Amino acid sequence: MNQAQITDAVCHLLCLLETKLVLVDDVHLLDTRTRSGAETSDQMKHLAERIPATFVYAGVDVEASPLLTGPRGAQLAGRFTLIRNTALPCATDEQREIWRSLVTDMEEALRLRHHTPHTLARHADYLHQRTGGVMGSLSHLIREAALTALLDGSEKITKKLLAGIQLDIRAEQQARPPRKRLPRPRSHHAGS
Repeated sequence: MNQAQITDAVCHLLCLLETKLVLVDDVHLLDTRTRSGAETSDQMKHLAERIPATFVYAGVDVEASPLLTGPRGAQLAGRFTLIRNTALPCATDEQREIWRSLVTDMEEALRLRHHTPHTLARHADYLHQRTGGVMGSLSHLIREAALTALLDGSEKITKKLLAGIQLDIRAEQQARPPRKRLPRPRSHHAGS
């Protein structure tokens, strides 16, 4: 099949399945100024025109990426609304409950034989402190802990295991308590 035939087949199938949402991740890696980036951008536009679904393009620092530069980038920028996401806060009871729910959902997806249910939910505040409320960091932490638990044979996640998992630089820096600034020693000069 050529590119047009593949595109037709994809569009037909997604329409047949009544697809309501199409999520495209890592769009910040797309450079519309290059040939392959321009072709990908055109393909994304073509799919969005033919499939009656909501298209969500996700990326990091999209405004500063090459995605929205040049004529094609300007065209993309004119077709979409930018929604900025921040880390999930955990300051109010409602925010803590949303965070705890997210942690609980992730924990329920674990398939570890000896894991005690609700362990991660009990440590939701700790997990927020470790990850700064960033989904990617939370996902990484739980995934790494689960892999470690599988490899060491324990097949359970504990707070001690979580504490030993190294996270991304941003999360590690944010989790560190702020360094106290020591007062500068005063220099003493001998009188003249």
